[in-house]
Amino acid sequence: SQNLSENNICECCQIPGNLRPHIVWFGEIPLHMNQIQEKLETCDLFVSIGTSGVVYPAAMFVQIAKTNSAYCIEFNQEKTQISSHFDECITGPASVTVPRFFSCSK
Repeated sequence: SQNLSENNICECCQIPGNLRPHIVWFGEIPLHMNQIQEKLETCDLFVSIGTSGVVYPAAMFVQIAKTNSAYCIEFNQEKTQISSHFDECITGPASVTVPRFFSCSK
């Protein structure tokens, strides 16, 4: 595995410094929003891990899932402004709470 740095050369344009991590920065719209919307409308379980839940469009994800009868769980260090939208809120470090929750759910 290679570390991403400003010296990595883009495979498409062959210019160093044009690569970035595959994440959504604040103020950006996630890729594939139509597919995300579709999945939120049909999922049985929606899990939010480690987010404030106040930056759109991601802030509306729990509301879409909940409207379509998904069971919604929030994992976070502490309660958030949107914790009341979830069926279950689990606080603590995700590295501990997420594996503990899903190993017990088998």
